[in-house]
Amino acid sequence: MNKKTVKDVEWSGKRALVRCDFNVPLDDDQNITDDIRIREAVPTIQYLLDEGATVVLCSHLGRPKGKVVEAMRLTPVAQRLGELLGRPVTTLDDCVGPEVEAAVQAAKPGDVVLLENLRFHPEEEKNDPAFAKRLAALGDVFVNDAFGTAHRAHASTAGVADYLPAVAGFLLQKEIDFLGSAVENPERPFVAILGGAKISDKIGVIENLLSKADALLIGGGMANTFLKAKGYEMGDSLVEESSLDQARDLMDKGGDKLVLPVDVVVADAFAADAAKKTVPADGVQPGWRVLDIGPETVKRFASKVAEAKTVVWNGPMGVFEMEPFAQGTFAVAKALADSSATTIIGGGDSAAAVEQSGLADRITHISTGGGASLEFLEGIELPGIAALDDK
Repeated sequence: MNKKTVKDVEWSGKRALVRCDFNVPLDDDQNITDDIRIREAVPTIQYLLDEGATVVLCSHLGRPKGKVVEAMRLTPVAQRLGELLGRPVTTLDDCVGPEVEAAVQAAKPGDVVLLENLRFHPEEEKNDPAFAKRLAALGDVFVNDAFGTAHRAHASTAGVADYLPAVAGFLLQKEIDFLGSAVENPERPFVAILGGAKISDKIGVIENLLSKADALLIGGGMANTFLKAKGYEMGDSLVEESSLDQARDLMDKGGDKLVLPVDVVVADAFAADAAKKTVPADGVQPGWRVLDIGPETVKRFASKVAEAKTVVWNGPMGVFEMEPFAQGTFAVAKALADSSATTIIGGGDSAAAVEQSGLADRITHISTGGGASLEFLEGIELPGIAALDDK
C-alpha cells in the first residue's frame, strides 16, 4: 500500500481524529449482538494512546437519515470499547459545535473521546465542505480506519482529508493489503467464489475476477440466472430476467473458468419448514425454487478450494438464515477453513456465515466491509482510500 499510515506520524501531544466503523448490530434493548468491528478498531486506538496521542473517535450507526434517533446513539459502543481498552471512553452529545470543540480541547493525551453519530447530520452523507471543516477542527491528523465506509465519499471519510494530513489505521491497511494482494498479485491457483442474490449487483466484480482468477465458482441466487441463461427450467426460483443476456455473455467470456452448480436443493415454498429435495441443476420443476447448492456441487467447489493457494469468497451459497438451506454455505466455509491457502472472506453475509459456523478463527482474513470489499474486488478506487496522503 503506497498510502501513509499511523506509523508515519509522530503522535506525542497530537490529537488524532479517527474515523472508525462502529456500525454494529443492536438488539431491541440496545445490546450489541456482534462486536467484531469494535474489536478490530482496538489495535489502532491502542497504538495512538501508547504513542501519546489524544484520541477523538467518530462513526455512524444505522441510517438515521440526518435526524437524531435515540436508538442509534453510540453509547453502547463507548461502553463496549471502554471494556476492551480498559479505560473510560467519554461520549459527547454531538459531533460538531462549540460544546464538542470545548470538550475535545479539554481532553489530554491518553484520553479517548467518542463523538455522537455522524449521520445525525444530513451534511455528513452529502460530504458538505463546511461540515467536514468543523469535523477537521477536532484533530491535528485524520486517521481513516473505517474500511466498511471507504467506498463512500462522505464528510468523515473523504471531506476531512481536504483540511488535515490523512493516514490509514491498521485495520484499513490490513484490508487493503489482503484484498489488494489477492486481486493484483495472488499466489496461484487463485479461486474466487461469489454468491448472494443478484448478478446485477456483481457484474463488475465477476468481470474483474474472470480476468484475474483461475476459477470463479458461482452459487446463491445469482447462479439461478446463469442456469436459466443456459436454458434450464428454474421453476419459482429467484431469476433476474433482465440479466440473462449478461449472464450468457459472462459464460462465453469465462468458458471453463466459470463453474456453476451441478445440483441444487429445492423447496416448494420460501420457508424453513417447506418440503425440500435435491435435484440436478437442470431438474428443477415448476412450483419449486432453488434455495441452496447441492452435495455434488459442494464436492466440486471443495475440490477447487483444496487445490488453491489463494481463495476469495463473497456471498452465501443459499438462504443460510434458514437452517435446512444453510448446508452449502457452511460446507464452503469448512472447505476454506480446511484449506492451506490464503483465505479471504469479503465481508457481509459470508462473514456472518463464517462466524455462525464457528470457523472464523481458521480463516486468514475476514473483511469488515461488505460493499467496500465488493467495490475493491471490482477494481474501483475507493474515495476513503484515495483521499489519504501518499507515502
